[in-house]
Amino acid sequence: MAAKTILITGGAGFIGSHVVRLFVQKYSDYQIVNLDNLTYAGNLGNLSDIESSPNYTFLKGDITDQSFLQQLFATYQFHGVIHLAAESHVDRSISSPMEFVLTNVVGTVNLLNAAKEHVKSGKPFDRFYHVSTDEVYGSLHDDGFFTEETAYDPQSPYSASKASSDHFVRAYHNTYKLPVVISNCSNNYGPNQFPEKLIPLFINNIKHKKPLPVYGKGENIRDWLYVVDHARAIDVVYHKGALGETYNIGGHNEWTNIALIKVLCKIMDVKLGQSPGSSEQLISYVTDRAGHDFRYAIDATKIQNELGWTPSLQFEEGIEKTINWYLENECWLTQVTSGAYLNYYKQQYSK
Repeated sequence: MAAKTILITGGAGFIGSHVVRLFVQKYSDYQIVNLDNLTYAGNLGNLSDIESSPNYTFLKGDITDQSFLQQLFATYQFHGVIHLAAESHVDRSISSPMEFVLTNVVGTVNLLNAAKEHVKSGKPFDRFYHVSTDEVYGSLHDDGFFTEETAYDPQSPYSASKASSDHFVRAYHNTYKLPVVISNCSNNYGPNQFPEKLIPLFINNIKHKKPLPVYGKGENIRDWLYVVDHARAIDVVYHKGALGETYNIGGHNEWTNIALIKVLCKIMDVKLGQSPGSSEQLISYVTDRAGHDFRYAIDATKIQNELGWTPSLQFEEGIEKTINWYLENECWLTQVTSGAYLNYYKQQYSK
């Protein structure tokens, strides 16, 4: 019998798949249950290397279905939850905000209710870990950093939905004494990221000589973290984080969008055997995104001092590994960009 049964939501997505893999491989005495609704960004191909592991179970399900979640908790008697399931793309939130409200807010509250009832019944339960984003803090100017005490100031429907879910998690801790932890992370990059996001999108576009659309002048600044390092941080926070606390997770790697894109172009020119500057010719400046935050930057002092976590990779090394992965996994990228992987899910999981 497994020592612990852990529910990881959104485990077929980009960050979630790396968390699932880490927990399955590191904790052989845990039973890891991956719950994912397999919408456009969920891809079981992200986990093909561990899908047959004896301590791993995949379930397709929707966190907006309260009765389903209650039955799930009754069946598996979870000892903990790591909640990553979320709609996460800002552009999509601008065009379809209600989808973000339903998944990110209602879905989170449904999970909290299921966990609350589980704890109320006297079952052992370690913690509900809510994985959030630095975007809830709004936008920084040229200096300063987001800390755990920074006031929330969300600027997009996506960040507003995540801020709301953060508040509900804290409210359930304060009102119902549910054991919770929260982390807010900077921009992730690495293998298996859905190619609507900047880095995989531009790698793919450079490869196929398609335009590289840059918002505004490309001067917006982001703090980038290699996804495997984020998974390591989640592991540490889940096991060692103080209940009721928030931990900011950052990469100490600030880049303007245009500087990042030019680094991608330079490396891709070398990888593809093109003359220097070839890929930069694909850059095209487009109208800036509505409500586009200028700068994000995380102060990760708390998680470093209290839990001993620091990033293992600097950006230059991480981006080289990332580009290599996408070039070496052309089949994965082709299936995702074509939508072919979704056809299997329709056949396999259609009601």
